[in-house]
Amino acid sequence: MSNCDRTPELQDLMQRVGISSFKALSRAAGVSERQILRLRQGALEQMRLDVLLKLSQVLQIPLNEFVATFLIPIPNPQYPIPNPQSPVPNPQELADLRKEYERSQLQLEQQREVLLQEFQQSSLQLLESLLLQWPTAAHKAQENHQLAAVKILPLVEKPLEKLLQAWGIEAIAPVGAELPYNPQLHQLLEGTAQPGEIVRIRYTGYIQGDKLLYRAKVSPV
Repeated sequence: MSNCDRTPELQDLMQRVGISSFKALSRAAGVSERQILRLRQGALEQMRLDVLLKLSQVLQIPLNEFVATFLIPIPNPQYPIPNPQSPVPNPQELADLRKEYERSQLQLEQQREVLLQEFQQSSLQLLESLLLQWPTAAHKAQENHQLAAVKILPLVEKPLEKLLQAWGIEAIAPVGAELPYNPQLHQLLEGTAQPGEIVRIRYTGYIQGDKLLYRAKVSPV
């Protein structure tokens, strides 16, 4: 271990967010293990800005604090001689670097706001018919208690189907369907069931690609 070894600081940050290994940190942040090794070796100044941003976000620490943690030298009486291969920046260089990171962080926040607005706009377009027609349909239903619910269901179903389709979300199975019990996809509301036994879908669940969003709630038949 050298006096520039930053492994303990990195492990401390990882422990706070529940990341158990450097490989897991690499996957979570989407950066190579070589970049993480550079950080552990105290070579932060050799790392790209986007890599530092990703790591700081996954470790849930502001970028300026993240940079300060791995740039400020830590005195170690056992190793008083600094590593010439990893020179410590002078105060002005450090201040300039921090300003650059803070400016980049501000730009990233602005980009997030733009993406959020675009996401909201696209979602509103998919839900347009629901937003425009549902209040009128609900008002008519309150005035006329005999109005069949089946007549207003399409106002909800069609926009919702479009939205789920646009996001790549699929229902596990329709309500009322009977199928073999799979504890990975199904959650029992009552009783017991063994894998493979027939159950009935009471509340549908959803998947998005390979990711399970909500398990379907089922009851034994």
